Parts: sequence; C-alpha cells; structure tokens
Amino acid sequence: MKLKTYFADVYNELMHKVSWPTWKELQSSAIIVMVASLIIAVVVAIMDAGFRNIMQAIYQILY
Repeated sequence: MKLKTYFADVYNELMHKVSWPTWKELQSSAIIVMVASLIIAVVVAIMDAGFRNIMQAIYQILY
C-alpha cells in the first residue's frame, strides 16, 4: 500500500508542483547547452594538442 501512495504522491507532484518549460524555453536551453559543449570540446582539443606537442618536445630532448 505504501508503494501505491508513493507513486500517487510522485504523480501529483509532477503534475501540480513542477513547472515545466515551454517548447521555446526548452529549445533555447538546448541550444545553449550545445554551444557550451562545442566550446568546451574545442578548448579541450586545443589543450590536448598543446600537451602533445610539449610531451613530444620533452621526449625528443630526453631520447
């Protein structure tokens, strides 16, 4: 019986207390996330290339 009450409470909370975004808000948020992810990916790629070059230079000096 407790499980049934739990799911009823969850349903009521999702339908009455949660504020769902509009379709336009959802689209703008998704675009922001995609742009931020792309920027982070580019920064990580640049850092990876830089560290790779540094390590290659160190290996050339040592060996």
